[in-house]
Amino acid sequence: MIKRLLVTGAGGGLGRYVRERLKGSAEILRLSDIVEISPAGPGEEVVRCDLADREAVADLVRGSDAVLHLGAISVEANFDALLQANFLGTYNLYEAARQAGVRRIIFASSNHVIGFHPVGEQLHAQAERRPDSLYGVSKCFGEDLARLYFDKFGLETACLRIGSCFDEPKDRRMLSTWLSPRDFISLVDKLIAAPAIGHLVLYGVSANRDAWWSNGHADFLGWKPQDTSEPYREAIERRDQETAAGSEYQGGRFAAGGILG
Repeated sequence: MIKRLLVTGAGGGLGRYVRERLKGSAEILRLSDIVEISPAGPGEEVVRCDLADREAVADLVRGSDAVLHLGAISVEANFDALLQANFLGTYNLYEAARQAGVRRIIFASSNHVIGFHPVGEQLHAQAERRPDSLYGVSKCFGEDLARLYFDKFGLETACLRIGSCFDEPKDRRMLSTWLSPRDFISLVDKLIAAPAIGHLVLYGVSANRDAWWSNGHADFLGWKPQDTSEPYREAIERRDQETAAGSEYQGGRFAAGGILG
């Protein structure tokens, strides 16, 4: 068990899963977000921080052994907003981690870095990146920044291309992309505990029958997803009769129409 795990974006949906279920992975969870979150409980520290504030991020990271970086805008948005939260915030986090001697970052990347691949195409971690949105581009930047900081400074990163992490899948697309909260937490646990990961790109997806993504290269982690979207298939297919915009692409609606500039 590590001493202190910093979790950015702890007030978001994924952050709440982590706060409830990941306490056994570190003696102290340092929870941070740009918004107010509930006060610290046993084994917790709460620090409010804007990741675009470089000095504040340096203070936030100091004393952490590893970082679970969830803090970002997680939907399509205009470029100026993404520039602050996803580009500048991610750079500030990596530079602060380097200076503080943090050994490992788990970076919440996204399936939207490969969202313009056709539905049904089977992808591995080295598949060509085809972002479906400015949001997807911001996650490509994060993956490349992580590569640089590993090659130049030895800072390990798992770039976790998260599918659709909700309590249950909500539509046809999520029958392929769903990541259950239980599988998300167990994967993060493995990534924290692994002796070495280098620069690792992998997909956050449960054991869905029609999953499009392979993690065969990461078998050394010993992670086996326990959940599948199959129990939800009948209800979803009965409910969703119409074809959604962007459904021919893996990114779904993110690949439909124009993007915000």
